[in-house]
Amino acid sequence: MSLVNKMQISFPSRSINESFARVSTAAFISQLDPTLEEISDIKTIVSEAVTNCIVHGYAERDGDIIISVYIYENRRVRITVKDKGIGISDIKQAMEACFTTGSEDRAGMGFTIMQTFSDKLKVRSVPGKGTVVTMEKILCPRQ
Repeated sequence: MSLVNKMQISFPSRSINESFARVSTAAFISQLDPTLEEISDIKTIVSEAVTNCIVHGYAERDGDIIISVYIYENRRVRITVKDKGIGISDIKQAMEACFTTGSEDRAGMGFTIMQTFSDKLKVRSVPGKGTVVTMEKILCPRQ
């Protein structure tokens, strides 16, 4: 799997930056001429991952979120979303549908949505050090 292109952005963990993360990632991936559905899927998984950093990773404080996007041969895209927040003590539990450490108005569906709209999802986390979410999406071949 040969790397074709890559980008990285960093921004403060503020809700207003969630749309910036979503659109920036989609704009970078647009060089592959994805379908509208593929762009929508990518925007959704980035939005969920960044929202998790803001709501759960940093909770009541600001910190930096780093997004790296890698484009590989055969239209494979890897997106990592990283924070240096509180981390996740039980990843398996955190990935269960409807589980949340947030307020009652949170649905607890972030990881479920990321799994649904990506081809591969990996979560690494160290309590007190932060979390890295890696998502892969293979875009359909273009004619």
